[in-house]
Amino acid sequence: MNNTDFTNLSVSEITAKYTYGTWRFQKGWKPLHVVDGEGCYFIDANGKRYLDFSGQLMCLHLGYKNEAMIRSIEEQARKLSFIGPGFATDVRVELTKLLLEVLPEGLEKFFFATSGTEANEAAFKIARMYTSKTKIIARYRSYHGSTMGSIAATSDPRRWAMEPAGKIPGVIFAPEVNCYRCPLKHHYPECEIACVEYIEHMIEHESDVAAVLIEPIVGTNGILIPPKEYMPRLRQICDKHNVLLIADEVMTGWGRTGAWFALDHWNVKPDILTTAKGITAAYVPLGLCATTKKIADYFDDHYFSHGHTYEAHPLTLAPAVAAINEYKRLNLIERTNEMGAYMKIKLEELKAKHKSVGDVRGIGLFWAVELVKNQTTKEPFNTYKDKVSGTPLLVDKVAAEMMKNGVFIQAWVSHFVIAPPLIVSKEEINIGVKALDDALKIADELCR
Repeated sequence: MNNTDFTNLSVSEITAKYTYGTWRFQKGWKPLHVVDGEGCYFIDANGKRYLDFSGQLMCLHLGYKNEAMIRSIEEQARKLSFIGPGFATDVRVELTKLLLEVLPEGLEKFFFATSGTEANEAAFKIARMYTSKTKIIARYRSYHGSTMGSIAATSDPRRWAMEPAGKIPGVIFAPEVNCYRCPLKHHYPECEIACVEYIEHMIEHESDVAAVLIEPIVGTNGILIPPKEYMPRLRQICDKHNVLLIADEVMTGWGRTGAWFALDHWNVKPDILTTAKGITAAYVPLGLCATTKKIADYFDDHYFSHGHTYEAHPLTLAPAVAAINEYKRLNLIERTNEMGAYMKIKLEELKAKHKSVGDVRGIGLFWAVELVKNQTTKEPFNTYKDKVSGTPLLVDKVAAEMMKNGVFIQAWVSHFVIAPPLIVSKEEINIGVKALDDALKIADELCR
């Protein structure tokens, strides 16, 4: 038995010494001790309040201490805390009915997981079982999860440590859509959406492509919004070649972009949709893999070879029911568009003021502020290699300065992801943007 004496160690010190900090070097990690949260703020052990300007990991759509969410967990725990996935429950049916209302039309069969990563793993397996093909086309500058299958379909530094094992045969990468920093060195609209046309070229020159996997709007890797022609054209390409379209809406679902799901902006229907995060507003872990009836019917006479202990766990489903009802009650889809329009104005004012801001882009309450050394050349301050080598990142310094001033923001290599709870007010947007405005002086001083 380990007889470690914790008497002289703080909560932060015990956390850092005995538990892993994810996606980071462990040395020097000093996690903030958080004890409470309310609305759009969380509170540390000293009583200091922090505006959560990124909704933690872009998931806390309803903020902290939403009473309907808390009540749903309490009531389900008293009613039925757990039953295996082989049984039917009231809450499973209740959530199913709501999903059929809000998901893109045609998605009619559901597999419940406990994370976005697991939802994507389910999607890969379903696509391969259904098509009897193996290859998945993903895109560069993507993130789909941390397990072996999902990390293999991810193309950012988080995959590199897993190679060559992380590079599972069957996943190949296409160029991302990125009109600010085009990987094909083109310019929209003269490019005629070359990045999506290249995906057709890949399908035509590969032997057995099962599916194309996309984040309709790329999340962590830069809030990359495709031109209006991109998604409809991708749907055409997939249909032409009998390839499934998998939409990873783990981050973009549940009103984040000003629609229930990002694909709704283009009226495009996927064959498989995965989601998590906002499905319960992060109150409990839940992921969802939704498929069309056509795919579902295949498994009537073919073995569905997937499952896990906590699939359709009652305590995960009840908060999803509550979250969907709260999105409706609070009219958050429409409100997100209103607050998003205001956010756009404030961030564009920020860009005009700071020479270190190369680009501001977003939709709804899903925004990126990208930093550059030079607005003309678009040279970034840091690269992906800096992230994994331990080189100090400028965005982390700016984020740390904002924390001093009571605002939390997610920083990733050379940009910030701004995705506050959907209940955020204009006053809170002003507070967050003001903190970023003040902290960007650090970056401005380093511009060439």
